[in-house]
Amino acid sequence: MSADPPPGTATPAIVLAGGAADATAHFPPTADARPTLDDALTNRLADTGAAVDTTPATRAEHSRDWWPQAMIWATDGEVPALGAAVVTPHDADEVAAVLRICNEARVPVTASGGRSGVCGSAVPVCGGVILDTTAMSGIVDVDATSMILDVLPGTFGDALEDVLRSDHAVTVGHWPQSMTLATVGGWLACRGAGQYSTRYGKIEDIVVGLDVVLADGTLIHTGGQPRQAVGPDLNQLFVGSEGTLGVITGARLRLHPAAATERRAAYAFDDFGVALDACRRAVQRGATPAVLRLHDTTEAVRFGLEGRHLVIVLDEGDPTIVDAAMAVVDDECRRDGERLDDGDTIVAAWIEHRNDVAALEALITKGYVVDTMEVAGPWSRLEAIHTAATEAIGSIDGTLVVSCHQSHAYTDGACLYFTFAAQVDAGSRNAYYVAAWDAGTRAVLGAGGALSHHHGVGINRARFVRDALGGGLDVFASIKAALDPNGILNPGKLGLPSAFGEPAWPGASR
Repeated sequence: MSADPPPGTATPAIVLAGGAADATAHFPPTADARPTLDDALTNRLADTGAAVDTTPATRAEHSRDWWPQAMIWATDGEVPALGAAVVTPHDADEVAAVLRICNEARVPVTASGGRSGVCGSAVPVCGGVILDTTAMSGIVDVDATSMILDVLPGTFGDALEDVLRSDHAVTVGHWPQSMTLATVGGWLACRGAGQYSTRYGKIEDIVVGLDVVLADGTLIHTGGQPRQAVGPDLNQLFVGSEGTLGVITGARLRLHPAAATERRAAYAFDDFGVALDACRRAVQRGATPAVLRLHDTTEAVRFGLEGRHLVIVLDEGDPTIVDAAMAVVDDECRRDGERLDDGDTIVAAWIEHRNDVAALEALITKGYVVDTMEVAGPWSRLEAIHTAATEAIGSIDGTLVVSCHQSHAYTDGACLYFTFAAQVDAGSRNAYYVAAWDAGTRAVLGAGGALSHHHGVGINRARFVRDALGGGLDVFASIKAALDPNGILNPGKLGLPSAFGEPAWPGASR
């Protein structure tokens, strides 16, 4: 019998100035929100068997995630909003019981796991119950013949992979930067991507089936069979819905054999667009190395490359397939670039620091404004998106630097990941943040890019969803109304109408 990943707890993004017990809400609840729960309702929730905690410190810590704007507020002792109670169920039956009670009482419910999201998806903007899924942790089954994992949603990624590799010699292949911070449920809820997604796919490619509890407590099962044709794929309805349509209580994910070999390489280019084209040609020839990243000159400096753009490549898996993929990449990158002799060292440096998120807290604590904006686009538009977004963010007063890398490459396009930093006076940090996101996002959408690739929408991007989806947002809202007619599930997110009033977030009315 293999060991189970142990239950974990969320890692706070930044220390709350003055302590969590005394934290206040940056924005008060909306007029129709339910900021408090009476004793009778709290007792009913406890009677389900789920743990219920209403202490101020616990509520404050569970009312925030890794959203960088909220990290700025934390330096003033504030969380974005405050939930009224943290409810921690231990299984799907308890989740169903909690949701039935909250649906009947019209109490908002915000599902919460590792709280590693960077867009405010886990913030209880309308108060109510924070549903902590981290007690639902562990592996249910490993089907080694079919290569399918059955896993609970509160399982943290690093603990999961440790057990899969050591006890079963398999891997999910999903390695987000937030690997030690995020849970399986969070991966699915925000349609996440791992750093090895060019080899293994994004989470929507990895998921086989889901267990989901709807707002009224109904438990449903989606998918589960290979390429089944039984109407629309309901897995994809819930993947990326950020807890607005249901609460994920279980998942079946595709597995792969643990890698038998690994290869690394690095290349230098004089032009970002030319390097993009080399990556495009490689993947369109069928090469899918786990990592195929293009860093611009600003980011390449940290790898010791001055004045040139850097492509780093890593592949793992069956030796024959890895050799073929690396040969294709080498062929395409050598056409217009230079293979670097110290490629192994460069890739090793990236691996060593790829999950390091400590700098974010350090810079924000010192008064800087720092964030990342990842988007996606077709190959034919990526260079224009890169130019438009860097110029737009760079034009905002206070911007110190804007950098970009391309990652997560597919045959039709790729992800562009922008990082920006600014220094403005303390009273202008919020205004700068909103302005930078407005400028960068409008530039991306105007150049033909997608709103998000893997960070999701949450609060921060909610104001742009109408522009990104058009009439599709109305279809989404209709689905929400059908599955959650009382609107209790994660209200105030994804640009959807809220049954509890519209929150006054910065930029929300723009």
